[in-house]
Amino acid sequence: MTILAERLGYGADDRVLIVNCDDLGSSQAANAAVYDSLRNGAGASASLMVPCPWARGAAADYRGEDVGVHLTLNAEWDLYRWGPITQAPSLLDGDGGFPRTVTDVFEHADLDEVRRECRAQVERAILWGFDVSHLDSHLATLQLRPEFFDAYLDIAEEFRLPLRLSGPETERRIGFPFRALAAERGVVFPDRFVFVAGNGVNNRKVISEAMTGLQPGVTEVCLHPAIDTPELRAMSPDWHSRVDDHAWLVDPNGLGALAETEGISLVGYRPLRDLMRAEPHG
Repeated sequence: MTILAERLGYGADDRVLIVNCDDLGSSQAANAAVYDSLRNGAGASASLMVPCPWARGAAADYRGEDVGVHLTLNAEWDLYRWGPITQAPSLLDGDGGFPRTVTDVFEHADLDEVRRECRAQVERAILWGFDVSHLDSHLATLQLRPEFFDAYLDIAEEFRLPLRLSGPETERRIGFPFRALAAERGVVFPDRFVFVAGNGVNNRKVISEAMTGLQPGVTEVCLHPAIDTPELRAMSPDWHSRVDDHAWLVDPNGLGALAETEGISLVGYRPLRDLMRAEPHG
């Protein structure tokens, strides 16, 4: 479990943590908090939702931070909708946006349209000027079924970008060896991923416990920072959790201080991308 850390230049016993800020571009509230967390807090990486209405605003405020693409095939909120950037009828739910649930995507999505849409999201982020550092999947939709994972993996290989993957303990539950398949293709990914359910202060508890018991190697955690605005409260059922994530990330005594106390190195995805692109391919 320490091989990746050593390939990145760390010691075999070093504990390395990617603190990712999800949902950049989903709202102005998210943009402000994500960039604040990256520039003034413990955030080390972020993930851009290209189809969302505030993605272009995120591009306008970009200053070279470690930002990947949060490949998006769902729009789960009832009152706030976004949809595909390509002509993809199978990725529309009849209500002006992507399907709300992962199950709806699985039941109706055409895989060729999925591939075109995901590739277009990466290409648009690059066109906007992002130095894309990695790929991950909104609601993990692209990781949960083998045929969707094939598209996820193909795009990672095409653009030579590392992937967010859930940990090895989930392979039996999901039902196929996604980590081994990625490794066979030369795709880089963290050793493990800490899942948080988005319950405000509970995020602090789950991540703090994970950090105090963190194993050697590279681990990723993700939070969803946003500033408190009337629009965020109206559109996001978990707005309080997002506001608390931001507060913890920028608190001088928050997540960053805990990492320092525990001797954990914070890193973004860019070193993983550079490693992947430097190693022989194919």
